Amino acid sequence: MRGGGGGGEDTRRTAAGQAMVELQANGATATATSASGAMVVGLSPLSETLWRDSKAMPGAGAAALIGEVSARLTWKDLSVTVALGPGKTQTVLDELTGFAEPGSLTALMGPSGSGKSTLLDALAGRLAANAFLSGSVLLNGRKAKLSFGAAAYVTQDDNLIGTLTVRETIGYSALLRLPDKMPRDDKRALVEGTIVEMGLQDCADTVIGNWHLRGVSGGEKRRVSIALELLMRPRLLFLDEPTSGLDSSSAFFVTQTLRGLARDGRTVIASIHQPSSEVFELFDMLFLLSGGKNVYFGQAAQACEFFAEVGFPCPPLRNPSDHFLRCVNSDFDKVKATLKGSMKARIERSDDPLDKITTSEAIRKLVSAYNRSQYYYAAREKVNDIARIKGTVMDSRGSQASFLMQACTLTRRSFINMSRDFGYYWLRLLIYLLVTVCIGTIYLDVGTKYTSILARAACAAFVFGFVTFMSIGGFPSFVEEMKVFQRERLNGHYGVAAFVIANTISALPFLVLICFMSGTVCYFMVRLHPGFTHYIFFVLNLYASVTVVESLMMAIASVIPNFLMGIIIGAGIQILARSGIRFWKAHPGLLPLLVQILAADFWNRILLGSPFGSDSAARQRNPSIKVEPNRAIDCPII
Repeated sequence: MRGGGGGGEDTRRTAAGQAMVELQANGATATATSASGAMVVGLSPLSETLWRDSKAMPGAGAAALIGEVSARLTWKDLSVTVALGPGKTQTVLDELTGFAEPGSLTALMGPSGSGKSTLLDALAGRLAANAFLSGSVLLNGRKAKLSFGAAAYVTQDDNLIGTLTVRETIGYSALLRLPDKMPRDDKRALVEGTIVEMGLQDCADTVIGNWHLRGVSGGEKRRVSIALELLMRPRLLFLDEPTSGLDSSSAFFVTQTLRGLARDGRTVIASIHQPSSEVFELFDMLFLLSGGKNVYFGQAAQACEFFAEVGFPCPPLRNPSDHFLRCVNSDFDKVKATLKGSMKARIERSDDPLDKITTSEAIRKLVSAYNRSQYYYAAREKVNDIARIKGTVMDSRGSQASFLMQACTLTRRSFINMSRDFGYYWLRLLIYLLVTVCIGTIYLDVGTKYTSILARAACAAFVFGFVTFMSIGGFPSFVEEMKVFQRERLNGHYGVAAFVIANTISALPFLVLICFMSGTVCYFMVRLHPGFTHYIFFVLNLYASVTVVESLMMAIASVIPNFLMGIIIGAGIQILARSGIRFWKAHPGLLPLLVQILAADFWNRILLGSPFGSDSAARQRNPSIKVEPNRAIDCPII
C-alpha cells in the first residue's frame, strides 16, 4: 500500500485484501506514509487496521507501528536455573547464544531432557515461577517482553473444542481478538485467508472431533492450532514440537507450511525431536542442544560439515538428524552397556568413531570444538550486529475485542459446545430422569401427614444427594474446557472474568432444564405439599444445589487436570461436607450465634410453606410431638 506525500490521500486496503496479498506475494512488503511522513513497512492486516485507527486518534500509540514490522530475536549467554528446593538448584540451560531472523525457520533440536522446551519458553517469556533466567534476550535490539499479537506460541498439545468445525474454531477466535470496529466481512475474509494459508480448505466444515465425534486428522489438528495463532498476523512464531505424534506425511506437510510462513517474512522457531531427512532439509537454521549446552548453531545444511570436522562424519544413507542425536544422546551408552557382549565383535570391526568412545566424551568433544569454531564466533558477531540495530517496537496490544464482545462470543461458543456434546449434559439429563422416576416410584404418593416426615426427608436426601453427586460426571468435560481456556488465556485471547461469566450463562439453560424436569417428576410422583410456591421452591433448591457443585467441579478442574484425581477430590469434598452436617447437628452450641439465629428463626419462618414441611408446622399439627432444638438446623442445611 502506498500513500501520497504530506497532504496526499492514503490508498487504503481492507484487512481481507491485505490477507490475500500476503498469501499471493511471497515475502513482499507493503509500505505506507503517515501524516508525518514516517514510513510503515510490512503491515499485517490487523496492524494495518490499527495503524489507520492510530492516525485518526493522535497520541494513541501510533509509534508502536512505525518502522519495519518484523521480528529479529537474539539471545546471548542465556542461562536458566531451576530451584528444586531449599538450597538446591539445577542449571537447565548453560550460556546459550543464538539468533532468529525474518524469513528463516529455526529448529531447536536435541534428545529428551536436553532443554529444547525450556529454551523455547525462555525466549517466549513463559518460564515457570521456579525458573530463573540470566543473560539477555533482545527483540529488534531492545529488551521487551514478548507480547500477545506480536509473538504467538503454539503448544505441543492440540487443546481444541472437539464439537466445533475448523471454520467455527477459527471464526470464534477471530471474534475474540480482532477489533470490534473491524467489519465482519473483513473478519470473515481474514478467517478464510488463514484457512487457505494453512491448507485447511478440504476440512473447513469438519468437526475437530472428540470421544464420540469423528473429526479431522492429527496433522490437520496441528495446522488448526497454528492457524489460531496466525489470525493476529504475528511476526514471531514459537512452536513446541509441532510434528510430535504425527506420521511422516503429516509432519512433512506441517513443516512445509511453517517454511512457507517463514518465507512470508515471519520469524519461526520450532523445537523438534527427531525429524526425518525430508523434514530436516526444510529448516534453515539448527540449534542443537545436549544437557543444556550448545553443541552446534548455524545453517542446518552445514551441520554435517561441522560434525565431520570434529571427527564424527555422517555415514552415507543415514538421516543427518538421527546421526546428530546419536552423537549427543547419552542414553546410547546404556544401550551399549546392555548389549556389550553381543556387540563386542561388531564394535571391534566397526569404523564408526562413536563405537570407540562413550557418548559423554563425544558430547564434551563437540561442545569444546563448537566453542572454538567459526560457527560460534560468527553467531556471536551476528548477535552483536542485530543488537546494534534498534528496530521497531513490536505491537504490544493483544486482543482488540471489547469485554462485551468476548463475553458474548464465549457464551455462544460454550452453548454450542454443550448442546453438541452428548456427554456434557444430555446423558446426565437422561440418567437424572431415569433415577428420579425410580425414586418417585419408591416414594409414590407418600402423603403429607406428620407420620410421613421421615419418608419425605429420606426422599429429599436421596434426590438432592444423587443430583449433586451426578455433577461429578461432568468433570472430564470441565477438564477439556479448562485446557482450552488455559491455552487461550496464556496467548492473550481473553481474561478470566469473560470466561467465568460466559460459562455461567451458557450452562444456565441446561441446569434449569435438568432441575426442572427432575424436580417435576419427583415432586408430582411423591406428591409433596401442593401449591405453586412449594413447587418453585423445591426446583429452585435443586437448582441452587446443582449450581454449587457444578462451580465446585469447575474450580477443581482448574487446579487438578487429572480426571481420576479430580473426581476423587470432588467426591471427597462432598462427603466431608455431608459428614459435617451430622457434627453440627450433634453440637449446635458450637455454631456461631448468628448462624443459630438464622437457623432457628429466619429459615424456620421461610420454610413454613416448604414442600417438606418444618419443625414448627409439625408441632402445630400435633403438639404431642417432641422436637429437639437442634432439629431446626436441618432445614437450612438440606
